[in-house]
Amino acid sequence: MEKVNSPEELMENISNMSRDNSVYPFHIPGKGKFTLVLQEEEQRSIQADVEANPELKVMIEQSRKEFKRGKALNTSELLKSLSPEDFRS
Repeated sequence: MEKVNSPEELMENISNMSRDNSVYPFHIPGKGKFTLVLQEEEQRSIQADVEANPELKVMIEQSRKEFKRGKALNTSELLKSLSPEDFRS
């Protein structure tokens, strides 16, 4: 187990991780022992997701129709429309 003494040292070791070197156990004095595992990110396209899930295709088509009709909110509008009461059970 490698002792890490600075954030720079940790970042250097993380940047050296790869498919063949994907597990990095280390110790930070005063914090404890850690194990970092590098997992490859699957690069799927939206098209691949749609092909795998027909319901998703229908949802996207419905969303596009609603957007064209002006029945859509942007993120700011959505956040403004919410209140603390919306999150109470």
